[in-house]
Amino acid sequence: MLFALWMLPLVLDTDLSALLIGAGGVASCVWITALGLRSDIATPRDEPIRFNRKRRKVYVYRFHYCWWNPFSRTRWGVRPVSFDWDDLRAESWGQIGIAAGGIAGAWGVDIAVVEPGTNHVIDRFRLAGSNTDGINLWAIARTYMQQGPDALPKWPYPPRDWNNDVGLNLARKLAPKVKWPAGMDIESRSAP
Repeated sequence: MLFALWMLPLVLDTDLSALLIGAGGVASCVWITALGLRSDIATPRDEPIRFNRKRRKVYVYRFHYCWWNPFSRTRWGVRPVSFDWDDLRAESWGQIGIAAGGIAGAWGVDIAVVEPGTNHVIDRFRLAGSNTDGINLWAIARTYMQQGPDALPKWPYPPRDWNNDVGLNLARKLAPKVKWPAGMDIESRSAP
């Protein structure tokens, strides 16, 4: 925005083509600023996943954003969804590319939602951004859903409330807290 304001007097003293270029620069700066601000303050503090063994359902607190339209009211926001446990499959993925320092890569684990009785994927959501974490988290989720909480290993650390434990991170302090819809909150915590 400062660059656009600095360029404004130069653009106003020139012809129409320079004015259009300057207007495009100002519009680009406004778009990038709006996208950056909205990405920082609209994203929730966490995107939790709840596993309900009794109902055999998985509840996902999903945040959707639209990279090309930071001004949209309908494309941005949280859309909690629930899926049947039997329709979920874990998918390990990897992506390798060339970066300035050499070859860079990213790996992770997504959960694919398939149509019942087929392998046709109808939706996906992220479980973990690294392969090892994702494989371990999927193993823990499968153990919990198949054998119950007594089969899980004892965790040496106390549970952490990501909604309130933000530390000194300013972006997480400004981010909205996780708030499940009332009906889904009750359903995801109770037995049928």
